[in-house]
Amino acid sequence: MDASTLLLFVLACFALNMAPGPNNLLSVSNATRYGFRRSCLAGAGRLLAFAGMIALASAGLAAVLHTSELLFYGIKTAGAIYLFYLAWQLWRAQPAEGAQGGAAPTASWLQLARQEFLVAAGNPKAILIFTAFLPQFVDPAGAVGAQFFVLGALFLLLEVLALAAYAWMGARMQRWFAQPRGKRVFNRTCAGLLAGAGMGLLLSRRT
Repeated sequence: MDASTLLLFVLACFALNMAPGPNNLLSVSNATRYGFRRSCLAGAGRLLAFAGMIALASAGLAAVLHTSELLFYGIKTAGAIYLFYLAWQLWRAQPAEGAQGGAAPTASWLQLARQEFLVAAGNPKAILIFTAFLPQFVDPAGAVGAQFFVLGALFLLLEVLALAAYAWMGARMQRWFAQPRGKRVFNRTCAGLLAGAGMGLLLSRRT
């Protein structure tokens, strides 16, 4: 793998990481409700899920997901239902639950990390991206396993930057939505976007 290929991977990968998907939206919402630090810590759940997907892609096990229509749609449906559940929780959330409202946060970082993990793991399109995207930058004449490790590590590093960026934006929004009415509007906007992401996942097809 030469330097130009690696640079191209980093640029393309960063674009994928920064796309406003369900996990990045969750980082914004968590930071608005619980603060920057807790939102960033929660991102460990997402990183764990993505690391597992990269390992599956490296081992060639992702081919099972390509060929098994039942498995693909089962994971997709479960992921969409979980997004709808999160949207419903956020829609019903009381504005005073946020860190700015004076009340103690109602969720630990481990609970938030579990949410991040389940949202990432419930999206079968993610592992298909790893299957279709990462191999394009692997030189079959070289050590394939080592190249997958390097590319996977770079992807996760860029994902850390992306989740921190979205958490930072959410933390800045804490001031804008400090009033209960503003926070309620923001929560319900995020709930609508999460529900939309769930519907998009439900209607998606294998590529």
